[in-house]
Amino acid sequence: MSPSNEVVNVVIAGLGGQGALKASDIVADAAFRSGLEVKKSEIHGMSQRGGSVTSDVRFGAEVFSPMVPPGEADFLVVLAPSQVENNRWQLRPGGRLIPPELVAENTLRSKKCLNVALAGVLSAFLDLPEEHWVAAIRANLPEKVHAMNLDAFQKGRQAAAGLSR
Repeated sequence: MSPSNEVVNVVIAGLGGQGALKASDIVADAAFRSGLEVKKSEIHGMSQRGGSVTSDVRFGAEVFSPMVPPGEADFLVVLAPSQVENNRWQLRPGGRLIPPELVAENTLRSKKCLNVALAGVLSAFLDLPEEHWVAAIRANLPEKVHAMNLDAFQKGRQAAAGLSR
């Protein structure tokens, strides 16, 4: 999907502590590094107690609102299986669901990297240079976890390669 003339709407959903907000920071940073206008919003709910968390990221040449309108998400990235049906309503007809089972947690160095792995899946469907994604990961995570998160990102991109465009 090319963000050049249109606004791209991404919703990232999960449970508190899964890194939904960090994943949205990485997506927003990669889009910003690509020269696009970016707006972001978050709903924390009871996130500190493992409750639902969602974050909207919108980017394109010109973006007026940080909130993805109901039923207009181009991409719905979900970090917890229990949150797929809770958030499916946000996806537009023809939009792409990126569920947690696309990347097997046992292939990751840490299950805490699932958020970055699913961002890797998402990256394969967006026209943002890979080097901007890598720079965003490095900028948003501590240096000590760069290697395992960059590995998770690549595993996500590999998982996306097996999906239809």
